[in-house]
Amino acid sequence: MKPAFRGLLVVVAGSVLLAGCTGDPDPGPTTESPTEAVAEGGRYVALGDSYTAGPRLGVTTGAQGCEQTAGNYPHLLADRLGLELTDVSCGGATSESLTASQTPPNGAPVPPQLDALTADTDLVTLSIGGNDGKAFGTLVTTCVGLALKDRQGAPCAELGDQARDGLGSQVTTLARRLGKAVKKIRERAPKARIVMVGYPQMFPASGTCDLLPLAKGDYPFARDLIERVVQAQQDAATEAGIDYVDVWTASEGHDICSADPWVAGLVPAERALEYHPYAQEQQVVADLLEELLAGS
Repeated sequence: MKPAFRGLLVVVAGSVLLAGCTGDPDPGPTTESPTEAVAEGGRYVALGDSYTAGPRLGVTTGAQGCEQTAGNYPHLLADRLGLELTDVSCGGATSESLTASQTPPNGAPVPPQLDALTADTDLVTLSIGGNDGKAFGTLVTTCVGLALKDRQGAPCAELGDQARDGLGSQVTTLARRLGKAVKKIRERAPKARIVMVGYPQMFPASGTCDLLPLAKGDYPFARDLIERVVQAQQDAATEAGIDYVDVWTASEGHDICSADPWVAGLVPAERALEYHPYAQEQQVVADLLEELLAGS
């Protein structure tokens, strides 16, 4: 699979016809997001899952159980630009968590993330979708477990083909759901600049490694599934007319199995939650966002 976003680190707001997504109602007419600079002191709301929350990268912030830390890219960006940050990112969040309450492990229910938005919000970043259909969690739990019994096969890919309500089934309509989410963000924060932030490369394009103990035949399946999630994020951003930050391209050569990984494997080499970003990845995302906002 050769995604359309390859080679583009930042995609500026536009409006191109979204193709290949069926099954959900149309999210409504496209309206471009404001592209003016966000002034110092502006109100910034960060929405997302654990790849935004930055587990174990610093002092714990946010709601109990959400694994959010001060080392994540929203905190880094807010500190650099002097923004007033409201970070509601939470580990395990799905696109449904934007409009419905979520109960993180070992924590109390947290409000819908969109409740953090107000009419005076100036900047919103959104990165979500990898947990829809339990896609990411299944890859690093169920699929790793299946590999213990079939190292050379592709047991997870076979499971994905069979599970209509599991792996991959939610990805086909993810762009639609994200487009609807952007519409709701605009309703609550009409003057805000909205930026979709993609995921990094986690799984290698070729080869295997002990830090990612999947069955040999499941590596292409795992990479393709996350690639489809990232493509859905970009498709939704393009259709909605908002900015898109392409972390996938920026992280090329830095997957879990690389010599310089930006995502931890089964045994993190430095402070991070297994299968989650290291501090370097979060710093790069903050760099890309700062570059985008400075070029307004």
